[in-house]
Amino acid sequence: MRVVECVPNISEGRRKEVVEAVARAVASVPGVTLLNIDAGADTNRTVITFVGEPEAVLEGAFQLARTGVELIDMTSHRGAHPRIGAVDVVPFVPVSGVTMDECVTLARRLAERIGGELSIPVYLYEFAASAPHRRNLADIREGEYEGLARRIEEKQWKPDFGPTKFVARSGATVVGARKFLVAYNVNLNTLDKRLANRVAFDIRERGRMKRDEHGNPVLDDKGEPVWEPGLLKSVKAVGWVIPEYGCAQVSINLTDLDVTPLHIAFETADERARERGLRVTGSEIVGLVPLKVLLDAGRFYLQRMGRPVGVPESALVHTAIRSLGLSEIKPFDPKERIIEYRLRSMSRLATMSVRDFVDELSSDSPAPGGGSVSALAGAMGAALAAMVATISHTRKGFESKQAQLDTIGTRAQELKEQLLDAVDADTAAFDRLLDAMRLPKDDPNRDAAVTVATIAATEVPLGVLEACPEVIELCREVSRIGLQASLSDAGVGVEMARAAAAGAYQNVCINLANLSDAARRASLLARADQAWLESRQLHVIAEEEILGKLKP
Repeated sequence: MRVVECVPNISEGRRKEVVEAVARAVASVPGVTLLNIDAGADTNRTVITFVGEPEAVLEGAFQLARTGVELIDMTSHRGAHPRIGAVDVVPFVPVSGVTMDECVTLARRLAERIGGELSIPVYLYEFAASAPHRRNLADIREGEYEGLARRIEEKQWKPDFGPTKFVARSGATVVGARKFLVAYNVNLNTLDKRLANRVAFDIRERGRMKRDEHGNPVLDDKGEPVWEPGLLKSVKAVGWVIPEYGCAQVSINLTDLDVTPLHIAFETADERARERGLRVTGSEIVGLVPLKVLLDAGRFYLQRMGRPVGVPESALVHTAIRSLGLSEIKPFDPKERIIEYRLRSMSRLATMSVRDFVDELSSDSPAPGGGSVSALAGAMGAALAAMVATISHTRKGFESKQAQLDTIGTRAQELKEQLLDAVDADTAAFDRLLDAMRLPKDDPNRDAAVTVATIAATEVPLGVLEACPEVIELCREVSRIGLQASLSDAGVGVEMARAAAAGAYQNVCINLANLSDAARRASLLARADQAWLESRQLHVIAEEEILGKLKP
């Protein structure tokens, strides 16, 4: 599945009818899923998040821009957030099956279309930037809307697309491709913007302007101000006051979560606030957030507590929400605010009760069938490995093995989630295959559609099969170093993974029998044969080891 996320920011957060009209324009595009609308009255800004296939997202972004510039007049706009135009910024973000280069192409196509069809000046930024000095969004927006009329006349700030003159009603639009950015605000127990700014300057990468003993800016040889770097890389921050919240905030943009994770930004802001006599009272995430951000935070805080980290993701998410104070200002609902959970809400089988799933399985419908059952069996095997690791972690005498147990538990939980996703993916792939086979036999596209659907229906159980050797090995490893009172649990995990592998292998074989592409068939079968062989070999070893210890 090829998924691109788009997170436009429009300069309107007070007129509900305008925000809803812009959102409707996006949602009207087939293939687009609208995930979130986050409007702020004081910032007078709305963040709209949607996802879909690249072409659908491109069209959705253009319809948003068209509607936004029709309904928003920048000549009367006021708000706390920096902005340069009615449709202020439109970033494309690769999510799944899409490269950054492809998102750059989308950004340039959108920019050209906005500039040409809507007659708006457009700048490209981040990975799509046309020059190094345009990569940073803050640099493009310097002077904001009020300074745009003068700045657009400067040669180095000539727009990439559209008119090279100031358009008072719409301002300019900035379009780009970037990594996942998290807009994140840390709450302080003060209403003093100056204090919030001091904390922001402490932590942000750019830091603060260096001053001499008289408070004057220190200049370099070229007469430019000298800056003292802040503590955190890939972090932009500023202080502001939000009256409706009754507090000042350190408003943060985390532009590379691999460099500075969210929880590190929170902890650093907390540390600097305390040094200035302030207290952090919580925080808020604007828009949606990737699941990994909260999983990493949950593990960080559990590890600091000395607790096991190989726990279900729901426990990690709960720990992160509580530790970061994400619900202090308004409730943080993970089902609505975590992007993967919004997409996962389309899943049907994996969210059923056990009884409902088995009832569905026993009906006269061909799906769900053996493929979904195999995936579920594998997920249960991984879950048992995680269970034994977590139980062992908390017991006396296992202190020296806690790091190993955390590694096992964390990886087992990841495999569990992967295999649970496959429960629905297998049924969805089978349904798409049936749809392709139902096409009229004289349809010139039928053979190609059946081939594509057959490969997709094969790759899901193949993914399950290829995960099984690792699940068996995790169960085997935890049976060696974990609590021996839970040895049979690890043993059952081994058997479930072996059953999952057997079922998945049979599903691969039955699907490949209908694949006309001989070369692709041979390639997929070779992968399946290898994974099935590894599963059987590891199963024999693990079963003998565990039964050898269990037998009285």
